[in-house]
Amino acid sequence: MNARTDLALLILRLPGFGLLCIHGWAKLVALAGGDTRFAEGLGQLGLPAPLAFAWAAALAETLGGLLVGLGLFTRFAAPVCAITMAVAAFGRHQFHQHLLVTLGLRSASEEALKAWGNPELALLYLVCFLAVALTGAGRFSLDHALGGKGRGPKKR
Repeated sequence: MNARTDLALLILRLPGFGLLCIHGWAKLVALAGGDTRFAEGLGQLGLPAPLAFAWAAALAETLGGLLVGLGLFTRFAAPVCAITMAVAAFGRHQFHQHLLVTLGLRSASEEALKAWGNPELALLYLVCFLAVALTGAGRFSLDHALGGKGRGPKKR
C-alpha cells in the first residue's frame, strides 16, 4: 500500500473515536450507574437477555471504537463494531423501513418515523468499520507498529 492509502485507512478509523467518546462511554457510564433504559430499548427490539446485550453493545462501542481508532487488533475490533452498528441501523433505527418510505413503497406515520430515529450515523459508522475490517488498519496503526498484524492485503 502507498502512503495515501494508509492515510485514507487512518481517516476511516477515526470514527472509532467518535463511537467511543459519544456513544459507548455514555452507555457504559449509564449502565454502571444502574440506568436500564438502553437495555429496555433492546428488549423492545426482541433481543433476549437485553441487559447482557446492552453491556455487550456498550463494551463493543467503547473498547471496539478505541481499538479501531488506534488501529490495534483491528481485524477483530472492526467487525465487532460493524455488527453493533448494523443492529443499530437496522434494528433500532429501522433503516430498511426508512428506505421503503423514502422510495414511496411504504407509508409510515410521523410518530413511527420519529420513534425509529435517524439511521444515517449508524450507517456511516457501519460503512467505515466494514471498510477497515476488509482492508486492515494500514501502516499508521498500532497493529503495524507492533509487528504488522492487520496491515491489509499482503503483497504478492
